[in-house]
Amino acid sequence: MAPDPWLSTYDSTCYIAQEIAEKIQQRNQCERNGESTTKLTVAIRILLQNLKEKITLLKDLLLRAVSTHQITQLEGDRRQNLLDDLVTRERLLQASYKNDGTEPDLIRSSLMAKTTNRIVSNPWLFEEPEETRGLGFDDLRQQQQKIIQEQDAGLDALSSIISRQKQMGQEIGNELDEQNARLVEAYLSAWLQEILQLCPWLLHLLSSASSQHQVRRYDESLLPRR
Repeated sequence: MAPDPWLSTYDSTCYIAQEIAEKIQQRNQCERNGESTTKLTVAIRILLQNLKEKITLLKDLLLRAVSTHQITQLEGDRRQNLLDDLVTRERLLQASYKNDGTEPDLIRSSLMAKTTNRIVSNPWLFEEPEETRGLGFDDLRQQQQKIIQEQDAGLDALSSIISRQKQMGQEIGNELDEQNARLVEAYLSAWLQEILQLCPWLLHLLSSASSQHQVRRYDESLLPRR
């Protein structure tokens, strides 16, 4: 099965965001040591531009997937949340790149914060959880992928349940239609039986009425004419 282009693009975008955070930290360290930061600054600027383009691509891919019903609404909402998190990360990285006081460690914390809880009241004051503290980039990325895989598995299970319920509903509807058809058929059959049972009596009644009418006409013919 071919990998989902949105998910693969999302992974590469997260990788770029983490790389930017690390290079900003390196640049700040060089500034404190009085070393040249020109190469790092240029590299950061290029990566930030690449990050912006990747986020734009993710928006387009998500819009196309939702509008063409390639994914469920629930999955669309989940991906939109991930995309919103990336936009927040980009803003944090832009702020840190411009040296407005944002610490790289806080940015690194924000890269993992959204995988466990989307809403953070103040991302500048967020403290990295114990389970991610001290982990390298590869470990963080593996942990994030594991979380996404677990979420995907849950969504697949939910989708399977919904599909099964829909199938059961269709089967119940078909069975009700068949039962209604049998009831109508039985009703018509009983009605026809009653009609057939009444036919001899109706024929006798009509025959008797016709005979009486003929006798009456005959009696009238015998009466003297005036």
